[in-house]
Amino acid sequence: MDQEGAQVVTPPAQTPTTDNRETKQPREVLVREIVETLLLTLFIFWLVNTATGRFRIEGYSMLPTLEEGEYVIIDKLSYYLNEPDRGDIIVLHFPNDRSRDFIKRLIGLPGDHIEVSDGVVHVNGVPLDEPYINAQPGYTGTWDVPEDQFFVLGDNRNNSSDSHNWSFLPRDDIVGKAWIIYWGPDNWGLVQHNAHNIS
Repeated sequence: MDQEGAQVVTPPAQTPTTDNRETKQPREVLVREIVETLLLTLFIFWLVNTATGRFRIEGYSMLPTLEEGEYVIIDKLSYYLNEPDRGDIIVLHFPNDRSRDFIKRLIGLPGDHIEVSDGVVHVNGVPLDEPYINAQPGYTGTWDVPEDQFFVLGDNRNNSSDSHNWSFLPRDDIVGKAWIIYWGPDNWGLVQHNAHNIS
């Protein structure tokens, strides 16, 4: 019952519910995390593909070191930091058709004099010790490696398309250094390079 002078108490105004804001916020966080994860995945994929490559051995030019059907990871960064060296196994663009990639062993550096005679490869007059070749080369010849170019041979010397028959390899056609055999399972491991120290 109302009495004169009595205060009428009104219920406090209700604050807007925060349910919508609270449910919206976790969704935004989830979407942002998914986008960040995708971007990070793409960045890692780009980084790995920039730093490395994959190459399938086709043919028999690198027997017995590398066999047909093996898959090799290529290190593309090595030659940004260091120059290629004699004995390195490298993947290269075939200079006469750059859409094709080959894998060979680097024998001669710019300025080197190469001679193949009596089944032995000589670099600047020094015979190479090559326990990795399939057989001694049955051909002969001499080559003087020009500036910024290289001389490469397959380990299967008598069954290899390489510098002895198509001349020199430009520096820009080197893709990278063979690093790891990752398939087939019987031959997993590091690719065996063989340094040749010519004084």
